Amino acid sequence: MKEELVPEILQELDPYKSMDPDNIHPRVLRRLADMVVTPLSIIFEKLWRSEDVPEDWKKANVNSICKKGLKENPGNYRPISLTSVPGKVIEGILQRAIRSQMKHMIGKSQHGFTKGNSCFTNLMDCLLQQCNLLG
Repeated sequence: MKEELVPEILQELDPYKSMDPDNIHPRVLRRLADMVVTPLSIIFEKLWRSEDVPEDWKKANVNSICKKGLKENPGNYRPISLTSVPGKVIEGILQRAIRSQMKHMIGKSQHGFTKGNSCFTNLMDCLLQQCNLLG
């Protein structure tokens, strides 16, 4: 587990997001990144070697928020899932590790697997190619 990824991912945490089930606010971890990097890295390394994740990190508090319209209408609400911030950090580390190991296997047309692209951009690219072939 690379310790230098931890402060990078901590700085990417959105300080305006809600607290997680552990009652740790992302803003706190972001501001204290220099002080918590080493302990978090040690914890992540031990978890990596044990191949186990704490149950608390797997749990999520699901709440509903009103997305638009009248609050009395249940159809105007959408669910949000509040998960553990340390769990999100280790998830980001694993995601980057997998991407770096697989980047030579992923083609330019596989947008959903490349940073900054999505399945939507893949669809748009495909449609543009079809239009070029037809026209």
